[in-house]
Amino acid sequence: MGKGKAKRGIPSKQDDFNSWYPFIVEAAELVDKRYPIKGMDVWRPYGWRTMKLIDALTHREMERTGHEEVNFPLLIPESLLDKENALVARLKRAREEGVDPDDLRDEEEEGGFKKEVYWVKHAGENELDIPMFLRPTSETAMYTMFPLWIRSHKDLPLKLYQMVNTFRYETKQTRSFIRVREIHFFEAHTAHGDEDSASRQIAQDLEIVDNLMHDLCLPVIKAKRPEWDTFPGAWYTIAIDAIMPNGRTLQVASCHHYRDQWAKAFDLTYENLDAQQQHCHQTTYGMSERLLGAVVGMHGDDNGLIMPPAIAPHQVVICPMIRKNSDVDTVAKAEEVAAILRNAGLRVKVDSRDIHAGQKYFDWEIKGVPLRLDIGPRDIENDSAFAAKRTGGKEPLPLANIVDECNRVLDEISVELRARASRHTENVVLQLSSLEDVEDGKIYEMAFDGTDSHAETIERTTGLSFLGDATDPYPEERPCFMSGKPTTRRVLLAKTY
Repeated sequence: MGKGKAKRGIPSKQDDFNSWYPFIVEAAELVDKRYPIKGMDVWRPYGWRTMKLIDALTHREMERTGHEEVNFPLLIPESLLDKENALVARLKRAREEGVDPDDLRDEEEEGGFKKEVYWVKHAGENELDIPMFLRPTSETAMYTMFPLWIRSHKDLPLKLYQMVNTFRYETKQTRSFIRVREIHFFEAHTAHGDEDSASRQIAQDLEIVDNLMHDLCLPVIKAKRPEWDTFPGAWYTIAIDAIMPNGRTLQVASCHHYRDQWAKAFDLTYENLDAQQQHCHQTTYGMSERLLGAVVGMHGDDNGLIMPPAIAPHQVVICPMIRKNSDVDTVAKAEEVAAILRNAGLRVKVDSRDIHAGQKYFDWEIKGVPLRLDIGPRDIENDSAFAAKRTGGKEPLPLANIVDECNRVLDEISVELRARASRHTENVVLQLSSLEDVEDGKIYEMAFDGTDSHAETIERTTGLSFLGDATDPYPEERPCFMSGKPTTRRVLLAKTY
């Protein structure tokens, strides 16, 4: 770390990511962790604005794909949790025993969120007849209402989503955005006429993921979770894992295909074209504030954050060079340029504070503003602004064409962030050649069509976790790492958060 950086007190990202991350989260004023409940951070304006811009990208995708927004109550009665636990326990038991879930009865077994929820048992001084809990997710709340809204095939598909806070009693060490107890959460829930329609929805969800990750410039892995790591209420789960700079993966999103199991539990049927009652098939797609955690971790450096332009609260910061006794009003010129850029749809901040320019640069550098424009008397004389990219590089931009020039530079910054992410992925994902020769900070892939016993051996020996089958298998068959049997399955392993 250079002498200047040491003065700033920023830990080295490469040498000490675990110290760098929490420092940057607070120094960049994304959250304040001093609220007196562990795992419940206070969103500061800059962080909340960033999260809302991520939400806006998600809203755009939901509108494009025909989802409608709803907002369900925060409280859920205990009876619905019991219903979910019975269903999840039965499906889990059916999977373990290799039988049809419909052949098993519901049993008193904790198979869902019961140990993770926050309970509400009093209203004022009165004890509630029916205890309630704060939602950990919304399947039970939503699927109680779906049968009231779905009657015939004309009501399908039903595609709803909401952005809400969910609550889980996290017992592990908390970490801003990555592991918290109050979670800013997106969840889409859909109901369809048959399995094929639901499967097409999963494919659309993965397309949405691609669009969002493109804007966030994030490298991700999409993998069908192994059976033992699939949510017990799902037929299958596809998880989206961001690749972090230390080689660990962070699950930022997931898609679940439920088939008709939840519909059977909640009596969710519709009248088909043959005038017969048929159970719906359902899917869910969820994401959380972990997306912001991945952006912080992936794109930051030893000088602070680097915000992808699509979600930067200030895409451009203009710093007028204030000179005492100058005849040139650089602040007025900066405001004039800002107005032009804002009218073109860019998010712009003018920093007219009468402080040393170096302090301004440090403040916006640590917040990760993609593009800084300096305007001094000489720049005004040359009808230009001096541009500094957060990813590196400086150049004068002509004010006569400032909108096009800023858009060009912002596009260059996005391209550079994607290129860095791509290089990181290429460097960190390796082919597994030996169970004994596993390098820390790497993700491994292998051809695998072995047994659960084989998988357990691999996890125990390497210390890595199975992420599952990559959604893009090998183009040609390869011998399974354990059995030698030919397969195109490309299985991924990593250390996870």
